[in-house]
Amino acid sequence: MSDYIAIIHKDGESDFGVSFPDFPGCVTAGRTLDEARAMAGEALGLHLEGMLLEAAALPSPSSLESVMTDRGNRDGVAILVAAPRRAPRSVRVNVTIAADELAEIDAYAARHGLTRSGFLAAAARRKLDESA
Repeated sequence: MSDYIAIIHKDGESDFGVSFPDFPGCVTAGRTLDEARAMAGEALGLHLEGMLLEAAALPSPSSLESVMTDRGNRDGVAILVAAPRRAPRSVRVNVTIAADELAEIDAYAARHGLTRSGFLAAAARRKLDESA
């Protein structure tokens, strides 16, 4: 995989926001610059994982010149975020989840630029990491 450009921006008293021009809807934030940068890597990884699970084509990284043609990106700082180097083998599974919980999962995933599969994989990974 490649490195993708992320834009870090800050408005007033808000946290540092991070967005990815190549992945509309892939956003995150952090209270500090270091936290925002770390969250950027996690957000990109989750987003790409979801795209791979959905068999979606990944875009080629945009050039800095093309990203900066958008005036909205000029108010932020561009950083490179490395895409994960692993290529997971996806396996289709069938699970049963209560309808109201599934609706909550889908709404959360949509708000955070994730797919349902990407969200569930990330939640499982976090829980597994907690127990390690």
